[in-house]
Amino acid sequence: MVKKTVLHDNFEVNFTLRGFTSVLIGGYFFLLGYIYKYILESFLIEGHSIAFLSPEIIEIIFIVLAATFVLISSLALFISGLRTARSFQQRFWNSKTTKFFMKFAIAVVFVFVLLTKLMTYGFIDLLMPVFLIIYALFLFVIRNKERKNLLFLSILSLLLGILCFVIPSYWNTTFTILAISHVTYGVVVR
Repeated sequence: MVKKTVLHDNFEVNFTLRGFTSVLIGGYFFLLGYIYKYILESFLIEGHSIAFLSPEIIEIIFIVLAATFVLISSLALFISGLRTARSFQQRFWNSKTTKFFMKFAIAVVFVFVLLTKLMTYGFIDLLMPVFLIIYALFLFVIRNKERKNLLFLSILSLLLGILCFVIPSYWNTTFTILAISHVTYGVVVR
């Protein structure tokens, strides 16, 4: 007979950016940066098949790629949290995780609307710096007292965002640095 177990209302277990999840998200950052760079370089090469696309279609492709990145990263966080909660025999959906999920969804919608408006108004050079600064603020807000080492990723994102404001052509390198830092964070913090 299986004993009835008490399920706890624990937020620290669910939706944590550590271990393999952080490595996956770092890999997704690297892949997204590489795809963006490939599309932009191919767009400038005469005779390449991407060069025949209009800039509006390239913008739509970039938006779809960004939405896919957010969806896949969110699924990685969700599946990791679900596995961890089950292994500790805790409820996954509770009041704290529901509140966090709502904040996360509002933040994602806000970032997409803001970045899309910036792109619509022609502020292309501000897309990566604004994304990095908002990402740094998001990481700072979601960290808790036990996970102060998440502050490292937040500070790095903020510094990279400021660097992108100063040097706009540095956007691809910031994707790579952010990807490497996520992978390193995932390996170090388990």
